[in-house]
Amino acid sequence: MDGRRDVLRRELRDLQPDVIAFQEAYKTRERDTVREILDPELHVVHQSSGLLDDGNCAAIATRWPVLEVIELDQQLSPRTADFPTTTMIAELDVPAPIGPILFVNHLPSWKPQLERERELQTVRATRRIEELVARKPIHVVLAGDLDAVPDASSIRFLRGLQSLGETSVTYRDAWETIHPGEAGHTFALRNPLMMEDSDVAQERDRRIDYIFVRADEHGPTLEISNCDLLFDEPLDGVWASDHFGVVAELQVRADARPR
Repeated sequence: MDGRRDVLRRELRDLQPDVIAFQEAYKTRERDTVREILDPELHVVHQSSGLLDDGNCAAIATRWPVLEVIELDQQLSPRTADFPTTTMIAELDVPAPIGPILFVNHLPSWKPQLERERELQTVRATRRIEELVARKPIHVVLAGDLDAVPDASSIRFLRGLQSLGETSVTYRDAWETIHPGEAGHTFALRNPLMMEDSDVAQERDRRIDYIFVRADEHGPTLEISNCDLLFDEPLDGVWASDHFGVVAELQVRADARPR
């Protein structure tokens, strides 16, 4: 673990990301694994509701001040009770020309048989986001370990390819925008940590980690200028995580405004 922590700390310091969505972080009175790998000037907010007793949680780290955080109760069926599912919606005080954004760390249920719950959780998240955007037009970036492949109903719903719960939305998939047709697996058999840390006995390569930008009738309100995998190779012989990270560069579009 110390080697992985050192790799994460060094690479994140070199990358200098503005916002990070963490899943399966660990926070107790004694330890905070997010703080252990980040520069001290970053703002960090941790999941505070729906937690179990093992310290496992989601978190958001950002260079910019956090104006407000809304957490959604995503325990929407009896089958979800053994996992700290959550949606964290943070309003970040991003300077011009972008201005404040909603950064959403969405962590639905992980079990393969729980796509129904992932549907309910994703619909609940997007309904709350739409309520917030209706009150104040604002850019929205949704990221996380969504535990579903691109053709799953919960992801198709985010992509605007189908409706769920008598509603529909459109979010632009950063990876697909920059790498159309490429697999982009974030959970891959070539990573030895995948089998060490996975709870699924028979795994397969799949893309389950995403960055999305909310779109209106004119397209995504922020331009996706680049997207890559992160930690998808060992560094000094060390694999940083069982999941590969996803990193995207976003910028203002001259022809688009949040609506």
